[in-house]
Amino acid sequence: MSTSGVRFGANYTPSQGWFHHWLDFDIDVVRADLDSIASLGLDHVRVFPLWPVFQPNRTLIRPRAVEQLVALADAAAERGLDVNVDGLQGHLSSFDFLPAWTGTWHRRNIFTDPDVVEAQAAYLRTLASALADRPNFIGMTVGNEINQFSGPPHPDPDPITPAQAGSWLRRQLAACEEGAPGRLHLHAEYDAAWYQDGHAFTPAHSATIGALTAVHSWVFNGTAQRHGRTGTATEHHAAYLIELSKAWADDPHRPVWLQEVGAPAPLIPAEHAASFTEATVANALDCADVWGVTWWCSHDVSRSLADFPELEYSLGLLTNDRRVKPAGEAIRRIVADRRARAYAPAVRSTALVLDAPADWDADATAANGPAAADRSTCAPGGAFFEAFARLTADGVRPAVVLASRATDQAHLSARGITAIVRPEDVR
Repeated sequence: MSTSGVRFGANYTPSQGWFHHWLDFDIDVVRADLDSIASLGLDHVRVFPLWPVFQPNRTLIRPRAVEQLVALADAAAERGLDVNVDGLQGHLSSFDFLPAWTGTWHRRNIFTDPDVVEAQAAYLRTLASALADRPNFIGMTVGNEINQFSGPPHPDPDPITPAQAGSWLRRQLAACEEGAPGRLHLHAEYDAAWYQDGHAFTPAHSATIGALTAVHSWVFNGTAQRHGRTGTATEHHAAYLIELSKAWADDPHRPVWLQEVGAPAPLIPAEHAASFTEATVANALDCADVWGVTWWCSHDVSRSLADFPELEYSLGLLTNDRRVKPAGEAIRRIVADRRARAYAPAVRSTALVLDAPADWDADATAANGPAAADRSTCAPGGAFFEAFARLTADGVRPAVVLASRATDQAHLSARGITAIVRPEDVR
């Protein structure tokens, strides 16, 4: 894929009221926000209805809220912006948003309770159906990092097995397809799916279920702490996740969406946010089959709002009074440059072998014997992660291949892989 065809967008964080803006929806404020996003040259936004606001009762999906979502999508279209809609929020910036009918006196598992699962499906179907005739509607994302509800470190999780996670994902994606056939419907997890041993949502779920693979890259996960602001592993973390995801994909050219990536302070100080942005995006675009890059986030969170983690207040490409920040200027330059010239990344002909099962859960790891790695080998500080970083620092540009596919010549040829390296051989 030529990077001239890559999509560039922002996760839309409203400048006034953050996502609580749905409670006091003002289309004029939304239009002004979208104008400022479009001024950066971006072509899409990812938007976040708050699940409890839109579906406050299991059998009530508020028509007025749905109308407001459609109005937002139409305002985006007027500014040349396409729209992806995340359905189940779920979780945003350290806050949980679950409807009252799933908690306390009505406590039930949001992934396995039949009534909850069907209510979620009805909700996603309704949103998708409302937007199905809009040409600028990209499709639905099931929810924002909703995998964090499935186990530790969440303080009150709804535990499930990998099989239950897969079943839940397929049911919700089917509902999206029922509402808007043929659109780009997907799901998105935070990096526990790739890095946390025993996590219910697996790499195989991300790489084989849905229209494409989404990855969320945050270097506050130990990467920047270990490698520093300008370390190879830090500036290539998004690229690493893109390449890691390809190891499980059945389609050698399955598209990958870098759906969230940001420059978190203080690990990335404000004065270095632009350089981090430029390096991260350039390295991500050095991977093949990238569908798009969507920065987190459009606008800063206002300091008038309390109790956010400190880093959340400064992640925007624009301030909350819509002034372009250095990172926003960097994105504007990148977008203009990439659209002015065609560029296809060179094939990554050397692959680092990951000795992991094709469906990574506790049972699969046990079945593959003691040689099979746990997911933590792929996390910052893990043997596989660090080997990939060392190869990258040496200019190798590695791909990733599962050990089970390392002798599959058809698979290797389809990906252009001609050389195999194992982590223990990397010095």
